[in-house]
Amino acid sequence: MDARTERRLKALDKEQIALVPYDPAWPQRYAELEKEVKRIMPRRLIQRIAHIGSTAVPGLSSKPIIDLQVEVSDAEEIRDTVAPLMEEAGFEFLWRPTIGDEDPFYSWFILRDADGQRTAHIHAVRPGKASVDRIVFRDYLIAFAEEAQRYAQLKLRSFNATRRTVRPIRRRRLPT
Repeated sequence: MDARTERRLKALDKEQIALVPYDPAWPQRYAELEKEVKRIMPRRLIQRIAHIGSTAVPGLSSKPIIDLQVEVSDAEEIRDTVAPLMEEAGFEFLWRPTIGDEDPFYSWFILRDADGQRTAHIHAVRPGKASVDRIVFRDYLIAFAEEAQRYAQLKLRSFNATRRTVRPIRRRRLPT
């Protein structure tokens, strides 16, 4: 990973993040984001698009950031030709490693609101086990509400443990 990307990732890690109750508007926000991605990305590169992360699970508290995963046939073409188009549309772009600082790299796009708060993450990734696992985990939480609530409690404990760098917009006791 180059030094510039490493600095940007460290800066992103320091941004304050909120954990908020489920917002029923999230599915519509996802649908609008998916439409925008399909407008910009060539269809021949898109293999599958999915709403992933906690905003995709009805009733689950989450960061108010929609995560959209696009499995793509050519990650380098996304980086080289699509990223400039996404930047023109208002997205920040990072070519970043999946884990650590080694391959495989993927295109990560960030959308912010007028106040500079992140509202969406688009992960343009190569198809594989990791991308499938994200979808399977989402589907598992949707299918098993008790597990989703246990996961929500774990998230809240983690959130509270790291509150020195993470600030909630509003806190509400999660159902037990």
